Amino acid sequence: MKVTSPVLGIDIDETSVLVFQESPSKHDVLDALVDAVSETGAVDDVDAFRAAVHDRERVLSTGIGQGVAIPHVRIDAVTRPTLGIGVSAKGVDFDTLDDAPVHVIFMFAMPTGSQKEYLSLLSKVMQAVKSPDFNDRLTTCTTPAEVLEALSTP
Repeated sequence: MKVTSPVLGIDIDETSVLVFQESPSKHDVLDALVDAVSETGAVDDVDAFRAAVHDRERVLSTGIGQGVAIPHVRIDAVTRPTLGIGVSAKGVDFDTLDDAPVHVIFMFAMPTGSQKEYLSLLSKVMQAVKSPDFNDRLTTCTTPAEVLEALSTP
């Protein structure tokens, strides 16, 4: 199932949404989301995508604080802008600036040259996470379908 999220302005494939019941490591979350995003068919080279995600994370944590992380890459191995979403009610240690656990992860998989689309998606995600109940709405979800429903309601 694919849903166009009015909140984020992008089609989100249910296969790219993960709900973590336990508190996985950052590495495990990144790998699981790489696999999930790759399942959408938007990635030509999964190994290159995985390497780029981990390389980007080594440069500086994409945990932006307030329970949110936005791992992101723009590479040739990605054929179309795609969003992976991970939710963890228990939280993930993402080495954030505020040292708080991350509960919502938005993985941006973007093709090379997609600066405009990247900035638009980033802007919409940042607007959404500023909403007082946004994280709470997502972290109470127990299935990918519930996450998509939460993202379909402005």
